[in-house]
Amino acid sequence: MNRNVATILAIILVVVGIIAYGSVFSVHETQQALVLQFGNPVKTVQESGLNFKTPFVQNIQFMEKRILDFDAPPVEAVAADKKRLVVDAYARFRIIDPLKFYQTVNNEVTARNRLAPLVNSSLRNVIGRVPFETMLSGKRATLMHEIRGLVNLEALKMGIEIVDVRIKRADLPAANSQAVYDRMRAERKRIATEIRAEGAERSQKITADADRQRTILLAEAQKGSQIIRGEGDALRNKIFADAYTKDAEFFTFYRSLQAYRTALQSGDTTMVLSPNSDFFSYFGNSMGAVKK
Repeated sequence: MNRNVATILAIILVVVGIIAYGSVFSVHETQQALVLQFGNPVKTVQESGLNFKTPFVQNIQFMEKRILDFDAPPVEAVAADKKRLVVDAYARFRIIDPLKFYQTVNNEVTARNRLAPLVNSSLRNVIGRVPFETMLSGKRATLMHEIRGLVNLEALKMGIEIVDVRIKRADLPAANSQAVYDRMRAERKRIATEIRAEGAERSQKITADADRQRTILLAEAQKGSQIIRGEGDALRNKIFADAYTKDAEFFTFYRSLQAYRTALQSGDTTMVLSPNSDFFSYFGNSMGAVKK
C-alpha cells in the first residue's frame, strides 16, 4: 500500500513539475516574445525576465530586440542628369511591434525579402530627383535620411523601424564607366597639351629674354673693350710720339727691333732681301747706316 502511494505521489510530482516547467518561460534582454495560443497571438512580452503562460496550450515565438542588418541587392538607377549608376546599399532595422511583425511577415527571412524592393524603389525615387554629382557630395547624408524616411513609411506597417540606410558604393555601369574613362583620359590629355604649350611658350620667352640680355651684355662689353683699347692705343701713340720727339734715332731703332721680332718670329721664315736694304740697316751698323 505504501509503495502504491509513493508511486502515485511520484507521478503527481512529475506531472506537477512538467506543468510548472511548461507554465514559465524566460525572455533574454536581447529578445522579445510573442505568446501564441493555437497559432493566434495572445500577448506581447518586450521586457526581459521570467513570465508565465498556459502549459500545453500556449507556445512562445521569440524575436530579436537588437538592431539587425539588411544587405539590399544592387540596383540600377537613373539620376536627374540621365546618368545611369549601379547602387549597392544596406539598411539596419529593428522589430518594434512583435504582433504586427508576426501578422505581416512572420519571420526575419520574409522581412528581408519584403524590405529589398522597398529599399531599391526608394533609392530609385530619390536618386532620380538629383544629379549624379550630388551622390558624391556632402549632400549624400541628406539623401540617405530621405531614403530612410520613405522606407519607414512601409516598414512601420510590418512592425519594423528602419534605423539607417547607407550606400556602400555607387558606380557607373561597365559600358558607361569605359566611356567616362575615355572622356576623362581625353580631357586630361587636352589639359596636358595646354600645359606643355604654355611651358613651351614660357621657355621661348625666357630663352629670347636671355639671348637679348646676352646680346646686350656682349655689346656693352665690346663697347667697353673698344673704348679701353682705343684709350690704350691713344696712350701708346702718345708715348711713341713723345719718344720720337725726344730721340728720333732711338725711336727708329726700337721700331726696327719690333719689326725684326715680328718678321723673324717663326723658325722656318725665309726672307729674300738685299743686304743693303733699309730693313737690315741695324745689322751691320749700330748707328743704322746702310752700307753702300
